Amino acid sequence: MMTAFARTLILYFLIILGMRLMGKRQIAELEPSELVMTMMISDLAAVPMQDFGIPLLAGVIPIVMLLALSMLLSQMSLYNLRFRELTCGTPAVLIRNGVLQQAAMRKNRYTLDELLEELREQGIASVSEVKYAVLENSGQLSVLPWTRCKPPTAQALGLELEDDVTLPVVLINDGRVLRRQLTACGRDEHWLQKILKQEGLTSPRQVFLLTLDEQGQTVCVKKEEPA
Repeated sequence: MMTAFARTLILYFLIILGMRLMGKRQIAELEPSELVMTMMISDLAAVPMQDFGIPLLAGVIPIVMLLALSMLLSQMSLYNLRFRELTCGTPAVLIRNGVLQQAAMRKNRYTLDELLEELREQGIASVSEVKYAVLENSGQLSVLPWTRCKPPTAQALGLELEDDVTLPVVLINDGRVLRRQLTACGRDEHWLQKILKQEGLTSPRQVFLLTLDEQGQTVCVKKEEPA
């Protein structure tokens, strides 16, 4: 029993490390080579976990080799455009200046129903509203509508608005104080206790979320009592 637990634990953390090395991507955003690599690694890990007669290294060594190969391919893709096109492909324009590119759709085996579905998901009812639609290497469809079909912006309306967009920093996450971020914001424990007192709280454990933005404004969400 302990052998199964140890083998599973080792392979699990090895795969997690591998996914971290491949970068922060969702499954739908993986390049073809990365998707193949992910599937092969999952298959290689499953065999040693199920069959104890197979040495653990028989699964670990191929996984490490695949991860090394993945990093090598990624590095080569950075410096060689032709190799990048070969392994990752190139984006395909499916709509250009409002006109469907039927040859590109056939080449990528992208049906009209799929295209219309993607447009509807992005709030576009008709192909005539789209200037460009690009099928990215990840399989996602990037849609650029005509200017006349876009919602008006403050700049287009000639309005002078103050840019008040700020990026809040999380200082307390589910009762835990993130001291590194607290220090990075130029605040200390004394300031934190003052904020908690203003909110009628005595301990960070009573806070579900506390953020601080660039304007010095704080947002505090108290923890709810369990039902």
